[in-house]
Amino acid sequence: MTINATCQFPDAFSVDLSDQDVLEAMTSIQGYIDITPKDFKEIYQIAFRLAVDRLFRSVTAKDIMTSNVIAVCLATPLVETARLMSDENISGVPVISDDHRVVGVISEKDFLRRMGQDSDSFMSVIAQCLSHRACLALPIKEKTAKDIMTTPAMTATMDLNVAGLSRMLKDHNINRLPIVDDDGRLIGIVSRGDIVNSYCARFF
Repeated sequence: MTINATCQFPDAFSVDLSDQDVLEAMTSIQGYIDITPKDFKEIYQIAFRLAVDRLFRSVTAKDIMTSNVIAVCLATPLVETARLMSDENISGVPVISDDHRVVGVISEKDFLRRMGQDSDSFMSVIAQCLSHRACLALPIKEKTAKDIMTTPAMTATMDLNVAGLSRMLKDHNINRLPIVDDDGRLIGIVSRGDIVNSYCARFF
């Protein structure tokens, strides 16, 4: 799913309506309206909050997840993992067992930490390489996904709604959630972009 970079979450709890917006809206409605612009604005803000809340409760992971998930196996070499992430322009992948159960997750941060970079910054790796004329990735060159993955993996089920998905992403400071079935097998993935797109598709 392509992320719409021009669409961002507005603050649903303080919609910024101008008086002119309200007056134009009121005059566009035929007939007499026995309500003040202030009351109109308050009603709109409450209705908007309720609509957002309804969306977040009614849309589930199943509705927005990407089913064609890019993943790696426990024994996948890190050089292959890194190349895959680069080619697909993604910053993390689930790690699955032979029976497709999610056993971990690898992100760019996992690579950086194993290369001795506490700052979690790719540019710090560049700076180190330029300063020392050495590749900081050499210590992990021969390792596999199993050696650096974060485990246990944070996952969600396909019936979890957008509100729950958003909360998990925020609370754990992650960008994507593998979606699993009742047996823990990988069936999809939800990213922050998927949630933004689900919002934009319904309100814009």
